[in-house]
Amino acid sequence: MGVKTVAVYSTADKDSLHVRFADEAVCIGAPASKDSYLNIPRIIAAAEITNADAIHPGYGFLSENAEFSRICEEYNIKFIGASPDMINQMGDKATAKATMAAAGVPTIPGSVGLLESIEQGLPLAEKIGYPVILKATAGGGGRGMRIVKDPSGFKKAWDDARQESAAAFGNDGLYLEKFVEEPRHIEIQIIGDSSGRACHLSERDCSIQRRHQKLVEETPSPFITDELREKMGTAAIKGAEAIAYEGAGTIEFLVDKNRDFYFMEMNTRIQVEHPITEEVTDFDLIKEQIKVAAGEKISGKNYFPKLFAMECRINAEDPANGFRPSPGKIVNLHLPGGKGVRIDSHVYAGYVIPPNYDSMIAKLIVSAQSRQEVIVRMKRALEEFVIDGIKTTIPFHLALLEDPEFIAGNFTTKFLEDFDFSKIKKS
Repeated sequence: MGVKTVAVYSTADKDSLHVRFADEAVCIGAPASKDSYLNIPRIIAAAEITNADAIHPGYGFLSENAEFSRICEEYNIKFIGASPDMINQMGDKATAKATMAAAGVPTIPGSVGLLESIEQGLPLAEKIGYPVILKATAGGGGRGMRIVKDPSGFKKAWDDARQESAAAFGNDGLYLEKFVEEPRHIEIQIIGDSSGRACHLSERDCSIQRRHQKLVEETPSPFITDELREKMGTAAIKGAEAIAYEGAGTIEFLVDKNRDFYFMEMNTRIQVEHPITEEVTDFDLIKEQIKVAAGEKISGKNYFPKLFAMECRINAEDPANGFRPSPGKIVNLHLPGGKGVRIDSHVYAGYVIPPNYDSMIAKLIVSAQSRQEVIVRMKRALEEFVIDGIKTTIPFHLALLEDPEFIAGNFTTKFLEDFDFSKIKKS
C-alpha cells in the first residue's frame, strides 16, 4: 500500500522482528504490560512524535478498549478498529445479546440482562431447562463461567462465578443461559464501512480449544452445510448492520448437534485466525481494515471459501506437561515452505522468547483443494518445522492430526477433554 509504519515495543520485545522491519520504532516502556502496551499516554506520544495518522491495535491489549478508541479520536488519530460506542455495546455480553436479539439474530435462551439474585435465577433455570450456564458479563477466556446441571448446584456455581468474575474483571455481574450441548464454536468474519454497510467472508471453525483457548482453526467447517453457511452469514450481517459496524469484526456462534446456531459474542477487532480466511477467499483483511479506516467503501459482496485452510497455533508450551510455558532462547529454527504453506511469526534463530506475554510464537497456515489434502500438507509442514531450545505445541498438533475422529471432522469444543495426551511424542 506504500504506507510507512511505526512499531511500538517494550524493552522485552526490542529484538522482535516487527521492531526490525518497521520504518520506525519507538520504545514505550518496561516489559510489564501496564508500563508499555497498556500505557495509553505513551502510545499516543509515540504516534504524535512520529506524526502517525492512524494506530492499528492488533488483536490484544487495547484492541477492544473503548477508552483508547475515544482518546485516539480526541487526538485526531484514526483508530483502525471499532468506535467507542460499538466496543461498549459489544463488550458487555448482556447488552450485546439484547442488541443481536433485537436485530433478529438467534440468541441462546436466557436471562434478559443481568441476574440480581439467586432467587431470580433459579426459576428461570427451571423454565429454560437444565443444564444452564452462569456467565460473567465482563468475562473472557473462560473465567467467571459455571455450568449448573441441577438446582442443588446453583448456589455454589453462583458464588464461585461471582467471586472469580470480581477478581478477574472487577465486575461480578452474571447472566444465565441455556447450556448448549455438543457445541461447535463457529465464527463469521465480517467487514463494515462508515456507511453502515457490511459483508461477510464466511465461517471459521474454532472448536479445537483447551480451557477456552483456541489451538486449531479451519475453514470451511466440516460440520457446516451450504444452507447453514448462508443463514449464519445473513445473521452476522444483520448483527453488524444493526450497530452500523465499521471495520473488521467477528460474530461468534455456538452451533449445537442439530445445527441450530446461537449468537455468543462479537469481537470488535481482527482475530488471530484471520489468515485462514485470507487464504481461502484471496482477500487481504488487514489491507481492507486500513482502507475502511481511510473512508473507502466496501464492495458489499459476500465471500465464500474457494479452498480449504487450517491454522495451527505454535505456542512456546510443553504439551506433554500440561502445556506448561516454555520461554527461552531459540537455538535453531527451520521454517517449512512450499505451495500452500504460510507462516506468520516474529521469531528467528537466536531470539529469546520473553516470559511476559502470550506464549504464541508463530501461526502455521496451510491451504489446499480439500480438507484431506490440508491435513496431509499440515502434517508435512509440522514435521519440517524445527524449533530447538524450547518446547512447543508442534508435537500436540502432530498427534491431533493422527486422531481418527478429528480426521473425520467429528469434534466439538469438548474434544480435548477426552483427548489422549499420552500420544504426544516428547521432544
